Amino acid sequence: MSKELAGKVIFVTGSGRGLGRTMAEKLASLGADVAIHDLEWTGPAKYGEAKDMGEVAEQIAKHGVRTVAVTGNIGDPEAVKKMKAEIEAKLGTVNVLVNCAGGDIGASGNKPKPNDALNISFEDIQVLTNNNLIGTMLVCQAFVPAMVAAGSGSVINIASAAAHMGCSPEVVYSTLKAAVVHYTRCLAKELYEQGVRINAVSPGPTKSARFQATRVVDPAKMDSSGVSFNRYAEPSEIADAVAFLAGPGSKFINGQVIRVDGGLTLFPG
Repeated sequence: MSKELAGKVIFVTGSGRGLGRTMAEKLASLGADVAIHDLEWTGPAKYGEAKDMGEVAEQIAKHGVRTVAVTGNIGDPEAVKKMKAEIEAKLGTVNVLVNCAGGDIGASGNKPKPNDALNISFEDIQVLTNNNLIGTMLVCQAFVPAMVAAGSGSVINIASAAAHMGCSPEVVYSTLKAAVVHYTRCLAKELYEQGVRINAVSPGPTKSARFQATRVVDPAKMDSSGVSFNRYAEPSEIADAVAFLAGPGSKFINGQVIRVDGGLTLFPG
């Protein structure tokens, strides 16, 4: 396999488990040194994906790369500052940032209930906003200036297919992911002359452990071996898009959103 990301330092937020974990594995397989992240050290155990962050780091390091695991709330400026210092001390300056942390997770640590537009609690609105939008902004503010100073870098913000269509339930989550998409475009405009690319990936429904544990899935959509696109994505299919945007093959792609949803959202916008 080509090591096209050798020499790069990549920070993937929300990578102790789920889609972020698969992204971190993919990027490491291409030669990048990877900083992984979760809210808590034991976060990977919640859906049985690993014992803790240490175990995840050990598994990713098997690709022959340097790996560091950090924990903290991306919606807390001081926590972000502390994580940045630890990553830079152990790996060096981050060249590629993947903002994957977030999700439709309320104050309880589970999906908000109720989860519609008019009845969702204010506490859940605050937590969702911190995790999906404010956190993305804070992490960019922390890590992108060094990319600007270097005149190169890539940021990949993880949005959602829900950002591109009206949704109910998950109204607040969908709205925030739409904001992440627009923030991506605005940041790309702001850095247009600075050599740092800002793009987003909008996954459709994907077979992560959390996805399967928090809803009733359609068994007919679980099989990815056939020809139909009317199915759930494999986590690796999302990771492939992230790896493309991190690598040299996308060097003139900037301010764009790649929808990895099999055609679920066919309309423009």
